[in-house]
Amino acid sequence: MAVGVLDVGCFSAHLVVVERDLLRPLVSHKVRLRLDRELDADGAISRDGVDSLCDAVLAARKKAGDVSFLPFATSSVRDSANVEEVIRKVARRTGVELKVLSGKEEARLSYAAARHWFGWSAGPMVVLDVGGGTVELAAGSGAEPERAVSLPLGARTLTRTGLTVTEMRVEVAQRLKSAFPWGESAHAVGCSKVFEQLARLAGARNGTYAPRQLRLKDLEKWIPRLAKLSVRERAALPGISRHRAQQSLAGAVVAEGLMKVSGHDVVDISPWSTKEGLLLSLVERSRALSSSAA
Repeated sequence: MAVGVLDVGCFSAHLVVVERDLLRPLVSHKVRLRLDRELDADGAISRDGVDSLCDAVLAARKKAGDVSFLPFATSSVRDSANVEEVIRKVARRTGVELKVLSGKEEARLSYAAARHWFGWSAGPMVVLDVGGGTVELAAGSGAEPERAVSLPLGARTLTRTGLTVTEMRVEVAQRLKSAFPWGESAHAVGCSKVFEQLARLAGARNGTYAPRQLRLKDLEKWIPRLAKLSVRERAALPGISRHRAQQSLAGAVVAEGLMKVSGHDVVDISPWSTKEGLLLSLVERSRALSSSAA
């Protein structure tokens, strides 16, 4: 039985439909969004932003066909000042009600995805996920994390503060210290576009199957370089997309802070995160229903 997820983020709405193998999706359809440009001074999503959300959801419905999918929105919608109004309008105009996951639930799903990707041989893991609005942290040694935390330290959030690199480093360090009684012996995993682009920037190979790492020493070299470059110049660098270029510096500072506070000089990159964690749970549920029906 096919299952699907519609991941509505700041920069895209990504529909993925799978049957059993997440690496071989039946459908993978992405519609570009720029919700970062559609926030007013109070943090509310504009009418144009709602229109673009509705268009993206309708496109996903058409692409999915008869397959039902679970639509969820991340912090770009969750933390908007008019989140309830946005969800209501999207539901009325598309027939699809966006689900809003808590930051803690996103952290749990990212951990589940990373655990599945690296397997039990990875041992105890600490999973670091830098999003646009928030940072999710999870740690454990089993299938589920023993602790999960979400903090408002995302790349977009920090960029909007207008802080200097030094000020961002102080802010990140202070906020993380109280949330990080994690074991340094744990296997550190980074699972987000931020970690992927930073690893690529530091010379890691591209591709889902390529083993990739981000080293703290490389990150420390790149932060002052990024600070000197314009947004356009950053967008020309390996791994940094045009729409993420503006917040790439803040993302690097947050990643650096996570690695320092958690005591890890190297982070392994997982290509799977919240979306894949949710897909895995849906696939498992589908199998359980099939088994009980048989």
